[in-house]
Amino acid sequence: MAEGNLSVVSEFVLLGLCWSWDMQVLLLLIFFMLYLLIVCGNIAIMVLIIIDTQLHSPMYFLLANLSFVDMWLSSVTTPKMITDFVTENKTISFGGCMCQILFVHFVGGGEMVLLVVMAYDRYVAICKPLHYSTIMNLQKSFGLVATSWTIGFVHAMSQMVVIMRLPFCGPREIDSFFCDIPLVIKLACIDSYNLGILMNADSGVLAMTCFILLLISYTYILLTVHQSSKIGASRALSTCTAHITVVVLFFGPCIFIYVWPLSITWVDKFLAVFYSVFTPLLNPAIYTLRNKEIKNAIKRFRNYYVHSKGNI
Repeated sequence: MAEGNLSVVSEFVLLGLCWSWDMQVLLLLIFFMLYLLIVCGNIAIMVLIIIDTQLHSPMYFLLANLSFVDMWLSSVTTPKMITDFVTENKTISFGGCMCQILFVHFVGGGEMVLLVVMAYDRYVAICKPLHYSTIMNLQKSFGLVATSWTIGFVHAMSQMVVIMRLPFCGPREIDSFFCDIPLVIKLACIDSYNLGILMNADSGVLAMTCFILLLISYTYILLTVHQSSKIGASRALSTCTAHITVVVLFFGPCIFIYVWPLSITWVDKFLAVFYSVFTPLLNPAIYTLRNKEIKNAIKRFRNYYVHSKGNI
């Protein structure tokens, strides 16, 4: 195509989840309530960990960061999806589209590494309990969290350097509720098949590397637990169950989107909704229901609030 025939695409059209107006109104109400629960639930966990001194440990510092990351990940895509349910012109500017891609991969990549860091924390706590306080202190936790953010940022920028250089001149409809690299690349005015594979491989390598590290961590944990007493094994497994559940919920959709894409539109949309809405929603619920110290902290906070209110 001649350079003179190229036209600059200033915005993209998001086709969303469905066409039916009645269904869009129903989804608007559902996702609005879910987003409120995501924000309130994750903020509650962060505030609880900050104000309760008994939760000032590396494990809960990492959990507070996970809550922050989950809330941010959902906020990148969900508010736009909600507003599009009530607007006829479901468009997003080119800059807005690029920002969504940047932050989805920045926050998503950072969360993958953060989950590995949390698995390492559990590995040290269970396999090397006598050295836990020296290996995993708050200072080292700060460094590991900073590393997760750095890796997420480098991963996102490696994607953006490529996609910002692509020419867009023709179709501008994205069959989803947010911009993601596999969908945007298809709209470029070049043969994008090999580039799409390369970009998916970039995300896939990060996802699979983190997933393999998680498997290694939990293999060592399970071997240690197997050699422990029944009481010790039960306590160790109870601290890991919530984290393993979160890992499966987060990495499952990511692997099918970037590592082993199914190329079925409705499945892709379901997986995108799952990891951007349901995973950030389920994380606080899972950690609250499965963690005794969090539940005890909630009781302490409630008792303190009731006591303070009674003295007024």
